[in-house]
Amino acid sequence: MTAPVSKPDDPALLRIDGPIATITLNRPAAFNAINLAIAQKLEQLAAYLEGADDIRVVVLEGEGRAFCAGGDLQTIGAAAEAGTVTPVVGELLKHYHAFIEVVRRMPKISLSSVHGSAAGAGMGLAFVTDLCIAADDAKFTPAYAKIGVSPDGGSTVGIVGTVGSRRALQIFLAEDNFTAQQAYEWGLVAKTVPATELKAATRKLAERLAQNPPASIAGTKQLVYQAATTPVKQQLDAEEHKIIMAMNTEDFRTAVKKFTSKSK
Repeated sequence: MTAPVSKPDDPALLRIDGPIATITLNRPAAFNAINLAIAQKLEQLAAYLEGADDIRVVVLEGEGRAFCAGGDLQTIGAAAEAGTVTPVVGELLKHYHAFIEVVRRMPKISLSSVHGSAAGAGMGLAFVTDLCIAADDAKFTPAYAKIGVSPDGGSTVGIVGTVGSRRALQIFLAEDNFTAQQAYEWGLVAKTVPATELKAATRKLAERLAQNPPASIAGTKQLVYQAATTPVKQQLDAEEHKIIMAMNTEDFRTAVKKFTSKSK
């Protein structure tokens, strides 16, 4: 499949540099709020990246002053007033949740790079990726309870699996916002860096992740995510299957030869 060609005014942009693909949310005037157009574009880009064998790491970032302000409340509010919220939000989430499903299952590591504000579904997006790096002045805002709704956009998928149910309830119902440092202490952020260093630090981390062979990335990601809900025997069988598959690759044979030659 040919890589999608991004135009400057696309709601989400794709840039590929070797084994690293970067998706940039591109509605800066709306603080990258998620509307139907951006949801459809994200689904399209993710579908391509899932099948792109040469990509090992997918970075998610936001253009402008914010990472992502969450769902587009202008559109959603108008639908609520018109009594069309069910079809409008249903269509939006059909595409956006399809994108989230691909992010979680694709055999590549996803890395969110967060600056400015990440609110509502934008906060969910930051933490539904496999790893998150954040500027030290980034701010995370749950937002849902304040407008009388429950989380969406993968928010409970990423956060509950990381912090547990009690901390998740605290985040969604008792926190107006929290800092990058708090997110780091709770295990939601892998690393915080000064805002001026975020792009360089994101690139460095993405390059480090991309050094892992594809079989290692794919097998590790699948095993880690299924571990919490898989019976022990079934998980052990999965570990056996994945490691033997990886040991039959040229990457493994090369690495073992390199290691054993050093130990002699």
